[in-house]
Amino acid sequence: MMTLSSLQAVSQAQASGLPRRAGLGLKTEHFTEVLGSSPDIGFFEVHAENYMVAGGPFHHYLGLIRERYPLSLHGVGLSIGGEGPLNPEHLARLAGLIERYQPHSFSEHLAWSSHGAVFLNDLLPLAYDAQTLARVAEHIDQVQSALKRPMLLENPSTYVQFQRSTLDEADFINEVIRRTGCGLLLDVNNVYVSCINHQRDPLAYIDALPLHAVGEIHLAGFAEDTDSLGDRLLIDDHGAPIDAAVWQLYEQLLKRTGPVATLIERDNQVPSFSTLHAEARHAEWYLSQVMS
Repeated sequence: MMTLSSLQAVSQAQASGLPRRAGLGLKTEHFTEVLGSSPDIGFFEVHAENYMVAGGPFHHYLGLIRERYPLSLHGVGLSIGGEGPLNPEHLARLAGLIERYQPHSFSEHLAWSSHGAVFLNDLLPLAYDAQTLARVAEHIDQVQSALKRPMLLENPSTYVQFQRSTLDEADFINEVIRRTGCGLLLDVNNVYVSCINHQRDPLAYIDALPLHAVGEIHLAGFAEDTDSLGDRLLIDDHGAPIDAAVWQLYEQLLKRTGPVATLIERDNQVPSFSTLHAEARHAEWYLSQVMS
């Protein structure tokens, strides 16, 4: 089993070989435009579960795009935080996909989405305690062993907290990374959403994370509502342009990390490719300000 001791020669930064540029989530409606115009994009990222079939048009287009661009695979279905064991068939399909495309990076969420034979199409929060910590670390060890590479773990967006938690989220993430040697996918929108929802300081949260382990950054938009008490409630819906507050937090993060591969996520109400490309260019401007 791949543990921290067996990963001593592999730093967390090597969990991502992506260029220190801005990338985009690759959407099926943009396949032909990307191939026809070869836009100047740092990399593309796809959800692994959308490609866990043997063939078909998705693989046809992704294969062509992979010949031209670095690729990141982002998992949404491993259920790293689930109480039960990892699904061996899912993990085997993932390993096959990684063997097929040799992506520069693989990442998954600090969340759970399955219970027994039931799969819930959502990324659900965890209680941060010793029992959960041991389980998450064991699952990450299993994933890294099966994939024969370190992975990135994404910080979650949350709307509730557990009374049984004995660690705060940043401390929990620090300990997971220390135990497993995985890297960190730092989702700035998730930081902002969670901290506003729980009335915390987003920058203080970032400063408590293991920033040396950041191998990729995500930026996205959120929706806004109010909770039952009338307080501000943010929802990580990936359906809007990146908010000004998230851009400001991203700028502060880069001052601490230097340039890191940055993905623009948009999964709902997907706009034109040119609109997404403009957000990527905006991220590249921020990256250029901290280039050595």
